[in-house]
Amino acid sequence: MADEETVYMTEEGLEELKEELHQLKTEERSRIADEIAEARAKGDLSENAEYDAAKEEQGKLEARIKQIEDTIARARIVDESTVDDSKAYILSDVSVENLDTGDEQTFTLVSEEEANISENKISVDSPIGEGLLAQEEGDEVSIDVPAGTVRFKIKDISR
Repeated sequence: MADEETVYMTEEGLEELKEELHQLKTEERSRIADEIAEARAKGDLSENAEYDAAKEEQGKLEARIKQIEDTIARARIVDESTVDDSKAYILSDVSVENLDTGDEQTFTLVSEEEANISENKISVDSPIGEGLLAQEEGDEVSIDVPAGTVRFKIKDISR
């Protein structure tokens, strides 16, 4: 999981990760420790499903904490004033037209950690994000996605 690549993030995204890390280390660790103690008090651990479930949840929690700590250690805040506005880069809002359906959408290109499809924030590491990177207004791109190939025309790039 320890990837040495720099993670470019917004200041807001980094703060959200730090808040999640704090919540996991304080509230969630304490809650799971209480569950483990309660399950242990019920006796024989070899046949105790509650104990096994709590220990599994603890393992997942510790893995998520490690992942967040690693991401924070590699994070760099993107200075929007240094980003070329004429091309699609991280933090760009890219309006596209699907050339097959005529539908228009606007995506915000963000780091993987900030991606949230319900907010149209897509990772620059996703197929569509990678396909849009470094493109300019008016460019047409074909991007291979799991469902096939999608063709976009870039209508607008903004910040």
